[in-house]
Amino acid sequence: MVTKLQKWGNSQGIRISKEILKHSQISVGESISISAKKGQITIKPMSVVRGKHKLKDLINQLPKDHKPSETNWGLPVGNEEW
Repeated sequence: MVTKLQKWGNSQGIRISKEILKHSQISVGESISISAKKGQITIKPMSVVRGKHKLKDLINQLPKDHKPSETNWGLPVGNEEW
């Protein structure tokens, strides 16, 4: 695919075709990581949490009978609104 880098307001941008997004498995609105190295720009989907784990894998590790509950953190100590 050939496209142009274009000026949009105070920023620059490129248009990416639906086909390229489909093959890259990136969806519109999804967070991405962009890096530049040796004259190349790389765009990758953000599929990990804090760079170490996939959220789906972490959720699958929870026991099946896990029931989340509230934690009492005590009374406010500053200007918090409860």
